[in-house]
Amino acid sequence: MAEQERKIIVDDDWKAQARREKEQLSAGEQGQGHEQTPAASFAELLNLIAVQALAGLGALAGPGGERIPPNLEIAKHFIDMLQVLDEKTKNNLTPPERQLLDQVLYEMRMRYVQMASAAHPGLGGAAAPQML
Repeated sequence: MAEQERKIIVDDDWKAQARREKEQLSAGEQGQGHEQTPAASFAELLNLIAVQALAGLGALAGPGGERIPPNLEIAKHFIDMLQVLDEKTKNNLTPPERQLLDQVLYEMRMRYVQMASAAHPGLGGAAAPQML
């Protein structure tokens, strides 16, 4: 008889909250496609190349947080790509785009010189590969 008298009380509030959260997650997943992808722009192109150069300079951590060892040849390649972009876009950039490109190119070159000097301290930078 004790079993028949026991009532199970179900709190419907948590079910409604779980349903709302599930709907929000579902709506978020559907809208992820274009909202999280940055708009194509000159700044994004510079960012893409600069991040590759930074990876070559050993300035970025890997997916697990481990240090990525520097690879000066890779860094030089991507800095040279920035230089090509600089040459090919002469007189075709807005002043803010020109300023950004100049700033990124300068920063990458300085970081490269620091890394090359640290890699070959006794050579006074003579061993560093020539930049374009």
